Amino acid sequence: MNEVSNLIYPCLWFNHNAKEAAEFYCRVFKNSRILSESPIVVMFEINGQKMMGLNGGGKFTFNEATSFVIPCDTQQEIDYYWSTLTEGGQESMCGWLKDQFGVSWQVIPSNLGQLMSHPTNGKKVMEAFLTMRKFDVELLTQIANK
Repeated sequence: MNEVSNLIYPCLWFNHNAKEAAEFYCRVFKNSRILSESPIVVMFEINGQKMMGLNGGGKFTFNEATSFVIPCDTQQEIDYYWSTLTEGGQESMCGWLKDQFGVSWQVIPSNLGQLMSHPTNGKKVMEAFLTMRKFDVELLTQIANK
């Protein structure tokens, strides 16, 4: 697989729809493309991260033990990824969701660590986001700056 330059990249085990999943992710994320495909394996790239989709059958399923983090600079970005990835999927708490293929994602503000480490209000920020499904950047920022 010479076209893969990353030393380590994830392999996602799908039932029989790896190409469908890869095409979906390439539509969701800018700067993404399918690199190669065969009946068993689809190699694709999301924003420079190489990934492999494997048509492995129904023996294994995804769970929250592995998730992909999407740091977002704006509420608009959070709203986009949240609505796009939860379509046919499932919302969870604290910015977590599962997409239509069962893959877990964390859609978070890119400054979440900074907000949580605020010297006086970091704990309040954390308490607030623990009650949220989709993150509200403006509210978290207001809490941190009170």
